Order: sequence, then structure tokens, then C-alpha cells
Amino acid sequence: MPWFKRDSNPKPPADSSERTVRTEGLWLKCDGCREIIWKKDLELTMRVCSKCGHHFRLDARARLAMLFDNGEFTERDIALTSSDPLKFVDQKAYCDRLKATQASTGLSDALISGDGLLAGRAVHICAMEPKFIGGSMGAVVGEKIARAIDRALEDKGPVIVVSASGGARMQEGAVSLMQMAKISAGLMRLDQAGVPYISVLTDPTTGGVTASFAMLGDFNIAEPGALIGFAGPRVIEQTIRQKLPEGFQRSEFLVKHGMLDAVVPRSGMKAWIATALDMLLGDVPHTNTRAAA
Repeated sequence: MPWFKRDSNPKPPADSSERTVRTEGLWLKCDGCREIIWKKDLELTMRVCSKCGHHFRLDARARLAMLFDNGEFTERDIALTSSDPLKFVDQKAYCDRLKATQASTGLSDALISGDGLLAGRAVHICAMEPKFIGGSMGAVVGEKIARAIDRALEDKGPVIVVSASGGARMQEGAVSLMQMAKISAGLMRLDQAGVPYISVLTDPTTGGVTASFAMLGDFNIAEPGALIGFAGPRVIEQTIRQKLPEGFQRSEFLVKHGMLDAVVPRSGMKAWIATALDMLLGDVPHTNTRAAA
């Protein structure tokens, strides 16, 4: 007979709840250096790895809070939603996909448009949300940017668009592709009126967004390591049957080959844009809040 007897139904100690430490979801592995990072530390650096400088993706509201003075802005065109013009169905009905994504993100579509101050200057900023159907561009995204341009034409306030998108939204077919021409035409009117437009490209910016407004800024700038292109690298390799260069379609590769004006770290993005606007407009803001940058 063994000197011990295993209890098939052991009882947890009375203070087991105090001994349990929940760690799930508190840590992330950096895609750049593979180091483990505490989430709270990452938030303090605007989701940039303090060890290697890798830029994690940032949601649209955090983008706007980062760029507007004190994180304060007036959100515009909140109620705009897609009407599902094609009654599209793939693995599920598009209308159901929209409702589910709206519920999970709290957004009406893949872009937030806001008005406020950047370093003391009144600006219009649109930021795309990659968590909303891949940040894809449909009728609502196009309409929100077009309305921001119209407001800029009225008050002469600069426009800044932060892109993070997989391209045109296939569930809206030609309606989504029409937004490319619609926004581009608005940007032409903005240029004729002498109102600055700065395009900020983040990871990822691809497809019809890259082929239209993302590359039409007075300055086109990008965050470090951002994937930027029309078709993906794998599609290009299969088409041309050649191995692509190291770093192909990353922001550093594009600025080296003249496709971008600058690669700007997230920590310096606001100050860079403020300086660029001063240069484009040839003046300084009436309210000296450059320290806020």
C-alpha cells in the first residue's frame, strides 16, 4: 500500500483567489526585436517599442488625440453609414458585416473626421481605422473626406489625412472606386485655392487609397516601417517572377526612391506637420502653442 493517497478531487486552498494573477493580454511581443513588452509601457510611448523603435499600429481615435492640441477635437459627420447599395453577400451579408463591425469598434465606418487645433492652427484631420473592415474605403469614407475638403475650402484650414487601409472596399464595387476620383477632384480644388493638404501614410496603406489621395499631398510622409503600395509584394513577385529587393514597399525604401518626402517617427509627427504648415502658408499661428507639439 502506498504511503500516500492521491485525491482525485483536490479542493483549492481557501485563499486561492488571492493567489491567482491574471497576466493574459498584459504583454505583447514586438514584431521588430521580438522582445516582450508590457502593454502599459507601450501606451506611454504612443505604441512605439522603446528598444528597437518598431511602430505598432494605432487606432484612429488615438491618432487624432496625438495630433490635436490637448487631444481635443470636434468630430464631424458621425451619422454617415453605408446603405449597402449592391446588397453584397460573400461569407455573410455585407449589411450584417457592417452591423457587427460597427458594434465591435463603436464607429459608423472606417474613418473619423475631426476639426480642431494643431499647434495653435485650425485644421481638419481625417484618420482611417484599420480595424473597420481593414480600413477599406467605401462611400462613407469618400464622403467624409470630401466634406472635410469642402469645409477647408470655406475656412481655408489645412487638411491632413492619416491613411491606414487595405484599399477600396470590394463589397461596394464601383461605388468604392468612384471615391478615388471624387476625393482627387476635391484635392485639386483645394490646391487651386492654395489650401495645404498633408498626407500621412501608416501601416498599411495599399490599393486604391495609395492610388489616389494618399499620394496627392503637398507633402507625403510616412511612419517608419509602414507597408505602402498598390498590389502586395507576393502578387508582384508572382506576376513578374522575380525576387523583390529587401525592404520593398516599406516607407524607408519609398523615400529613398523618391516616392515619399520624409519618414517621420510618431513622436515627432505633430511637430513636423506644424513646421510644414508654417512653411506652406508662409506665416506662424496666431496662438503660440508650439510647446504643445
